[in-house]
Formats: sequence, structure tokens, C-alpha cells
Amino acid sequence: MQQEHIEAGKAIQKQTGKTFYLATKFLPKRVRQATHILYAFFRIADEVVDDAADTPAEDQRAELESLRAQALGEKPPDGPVLEAFVELRERYGIADEEVEEFIDAMATDISKSRYETYDELEAYMRGSAAAVGVMMTAIMEPEMEETALPHAIKLGEAFQLTNFLRDVREDILDRDRIYLPQETLRAHGVTEAQIESLEYTPSFAAAMADEMNRAEALYREGVAGIRYLPKDCQLPVLLAAVLYAEHHAVIRAREYDVLSSDPTLSTTRKLWCLAKTRWHWHWNQDPEAVFRRVSAVPTADSTDRHGPDYGGRVPTQ
Repeated sequence: MQQEHIEAGKAIQKQTGKTFYLATKFLPKRVRQATHILYAFFRIADEVVDDAADTPAEDQRAELESLRAQALGEKPPDGPVLEAFVELRERYGIADEEVEEFIDAMATDISKSRYETYDELEAYMRGSAAAVGVMMTAIMEPEMEETALPHAIKLGEAFQLTNFLRDVREDILDRDRIYLPQETLRAHGVTEAQIESLEYTPSFAAAMADEMNRAEALYREGVAGIRYLPKDCQLPVLLAAVLYAEHHAVIRAREYDVLSSDPTLSTTRKLWCLAKTRWHWHWNQDPEAVFRRVSAVPTADSTDRHGPDYGGRVPTQ
């Protein structure tokens, strides 16, 4: 990959994915540069549907199909990121099926804005999150790739669920999308209209708590596979998991109110997460042990004993 291609990808990641970019900085150069390209490709495709504004659905689909053809080498790449992605896909043997899954998931966002069950949402995440985990694993080249892959998929899904929990307000206001499963909302008596009007209630908090518990189970499964990655990639991936999961602490502190404003991590908080993770890693290079010690994700035992964790408080309106 040419340096200009890497810089183009890096600029996109730095601007649009600050949390992941911070963790990426700790990857070894051989993986870091490829990660810039992967992330930039993901964002270019994502923005076709996320920043569509008044673009007709057929035009969005046409643009995604063009990206698909470029990414698979079926037509000349348009721009440095696509050029570099094609080279990267060939170099690391990324299967065409993973690219297909990802583009198909992006196309789903054009026409689908609600998910009846978690199974439906998980099928969507197979392309939007799991395919990303598969591609990231490929560029790290672990010796035990088949063992690492199922965990990478779970971690990718955990990251995406965190994004869904964090971005409920943005998704409904900007894109008329609700990623919280309808079955979860109904189980707690929450209607679409309440979310559309940004009406925070104890019932909404309970629904959020259920989905957060689900996400945290995925984090535990995902982090369990970090040990199968190359040694120089383990800490950066662990840092990414700790940083993403830290949003859960912010959300719990707000009693699950993600409707009044978007929960964000301050730079100071990110740096604190980074510092404590690196300090514990220095003394104990066991990803699961460090994650349990420093992350916002409770242990499975504490979740099972106490049910949904409201951070010690009963949600109020």
C-alpha cells in the first residue's frame, strides 16, 4: 500500500472514529496501517446510507453496488482508499463473502429501520459487525485463526451493540432507525412513539438494561479470544474493548437516559481507561483478567445474581 493511500484512510478514521483510532495507535505498524484502510472502507460504505439525506433509495443502492464491484476488483477502484482496500483484500486473503456480507448489511439500512427480534438484529450484525471482526482478524494473521475467529465475531457484535445503545437518540432523530429489538421494548411496555418523541421512562431504562446485559455477555465472550491473537496485537484490542465498554458506565450513571442527550466519553476519561489498562497489563498479561479488573462490564456472576444493573439506583422519570 502506498503511503498516500494509508494517509487517506488514517484521516477518515481519525475524523470519524476517535475511540477506535485511539486504540489503533497502539497496534504494530504492520497492522495499524491496514486498519486505517479497513476502517476508511467501512466508513465510506456506511456513509452512503447514513448521510444519504434526500438521496433516493435507488441511487444509494447503485452507489453501494459500485463500491461492491470496486472492492471485489470487478471494476477499477475510485480513490486511494478503494485502491488500498483491493490490495489489502488480496494480500490477506479476505474472502469475497465477507465483503458481500458487509455491503449487504449496509444495503439493509436503506429499507429496514426496525428489528422485531434480536435474531433479526444479529443477522444484520453478521455483515455490519461480524464481517468487520473477520477482516480485522485476517490482517492480524494469528497462528490460531480458526480459534480466534468466533471470539472476534462476538467482540465485533459487542462493539456494535454498544454503538446502538449509545446512539438511540441520534439514530431516531437523524435516520428514523431503532436498533433496540421490538420484542425487548414490548416486554417492558415501551412503544416506538415514546422513542420517537424521546420520552424517557423507567420502562425504557429497563429495556436498555436488558440489551446492555446482552452486549456485556458478548464482551466477555469476545475478550476471551484476545489470547489467540499475536502478542503485539493483544493490548490494542483489549484497549478497544475497554474504551467501547466504558460507554456502559456513562449510560448507567445517567440511569440509562440516552434520549435527552448522547452519552460521550471525554478525552480525560479515555486517557484514564488507557492508563489503567496499560498499568494492569504490565503486571498481568491475561486479557480476561485485566478486562475484569478495569472495564465497565460486570462479571457474569454479578449480573446473574442481581439481574439488570441500574448502578445502585432505581430509574426515575
